[in-house]
Amino acid sequence: MVTRRPNAVIVISLVLAAAILAISAWVLFEMRKDALRRAQESAFNVSLLVERDTSRNLDIYDLSLQAVIEGVRQPGVMALPPPIRQMVLFDRSATAKDLGSLLVVDEKGDIIVDSQAVPARRVNVADRDYFQVHRASPTVGLYVSHPFMPRLSSGTVSIALSRRLSHPDGSFAGIVVGTMRLNYFRKLFDGVNLGEGGSMALMLADGTMLMRRPYDAQITGRSLQGTANYTRFTEAPSGDFFGTAAIDGVARWYAYRHIAGYPMILDVAIATGDIYTEWRRRAWIIGSLVTAVDVALVALAVLFAQQLRRRIAVEEELRMLARTDGLTGLNNRRAFEEIIEAEWRRTQRSARPLSMLLIDVDNFKGFNDLYGHSAGDDALVAVARCIAGHVRRPGDSAVRYGGEEFVALLPDTGEAGAMRIAEQIRAAVQSLGMRHVASAHHVLTISIGIASTERQRFGTCRAFVNAADTALYEAKGAGRNRVVVWPVEARAEEPQTVDQPAG
Repeated sequence: MVTRRPNAVIVISLVLAAAILAISAWVLFEMRKDALRRAQESAFNVSLLVERDTSRNLDIYDLSLQAVIEGVRQPGVMALPPPIRQMVLFDRSATAKDLGSLLVVDEKGDIIVDSQAVPARRVNVADRDYFQVHRASPTVGLYVSHPFMPRLSSGTVSIALSRRLSHPDGSFAGIVVGTMRLNYFRKLFDGVNLGEGGSMALMLADGTMLMRRPYDAQITGRSLQGTANYTRFTEAPSGDFFGTAAIDGVARWYAYRHIAGYPMILDVAIATGDIYTEWRRRAWIIGSLVTAVDVALVALAVLFAQQLRRRIAVEEELRMLARTDGLTGLNNRRAFEEIIEAEWRRTQRSARPLSMLLIDVDNFKGFNDLYGHSAGDDALVAVARCIAGHVRRPGDSAVRYGGEEFVALLPDTGEAGAMRIAEQIRAAVQSLGMRHVASAHHVLTISIGIASTERQRFGTCRAFVNAADTALYEAKGAGRNRVVVWPVEARAEEPQTVDQPAG
């Protein structure tokens, strides 16, 4: 039983503590995965919303450009009075948020129609990339330019959306271009909460940075070609990955997508530290509680085990007291009954010899009457010491059988060995020289009866004990202070079966 094994209590507590710790670790691991999943879902949702808002506004810009192209192509529109022509060409442009100027530019790069000025402001844009691209190719369609500072105003950095104008024969006739302030993206990005280390960026398909949060004016227009993150952005229309930003070196989880229909890439990134901030706080609380519970569990188990050891020690001490003679320190009659039953069964199974010495102090009543009970107790203690001193092998037992009688039980000992030990005990007691004037030997002596299974067969354990008792009776009848082996008169005969000893 566990209650009899203090160490088992500690082992079980350690197993339980380990199980609680393992379960807690698994729960924390699942919570960590949930934290990452929630952050990913949040980033995906943000990227989708920003992509849709950007795409919708770019669509509006493009519709404005196409409306101007359609108007320019209509016969007579360019000949209308300037105020009416402005209304016909630019009536849709007012719906476009953060749209700058809408311009019609001829094949030389000069502005011929300006949505914000009549007559048109005198500016040539032939050196701009959006003009050169359309002049070089008739198949570009909508073109999104690199960032630039507008010449027509002191506004902020802008990009241009442009489409080609062609003559009836297909030759280059100029462009329609609308400028878009990058502040639009800055305001859009500022409205999104991505944590302290989060970032968001919009770039052209060639890696040119248009806008980034956190905002840094020096980053606008910078090329990200050759960086690990940009390479990942170009591998698929959308995706996600863990990476480190080339701009600030912060490790983040990235969700990116290409804006449908436009040469732009949007990425939303959450710093890995921010992803697990709340998880770390909860993990610290849970970990502390679990550690406290485990420590308390093991500590209580150790205390319980210590109390259990004390209880077992007390029980063992009580058990020993119950089996020990209080005067001599030898086993008592109760212990003898248990020992001889066990040894008898073992002898019957193994056929190995078992010998018993039944010892009686000679004329002990006279000794008590003559010298007093205190001296009698001292004499018994001295006799017990002599017996114990010669019954020392593992398995041997020395017993106070009752009153002045003692027993020595000798497993694996034949008749000759039992006689030798008995004679040693007898001689040791006599050599004590304890004066006993009522004895014929004038000193305290003992008589010993021996029974052994080596040459005799006994039907029962009780017959075995009675045989030793008969031998002792013979020793006393023969004058005391001697050793007698049972059977006294049949020692040289063949082995015989004995149920009860002879009288």
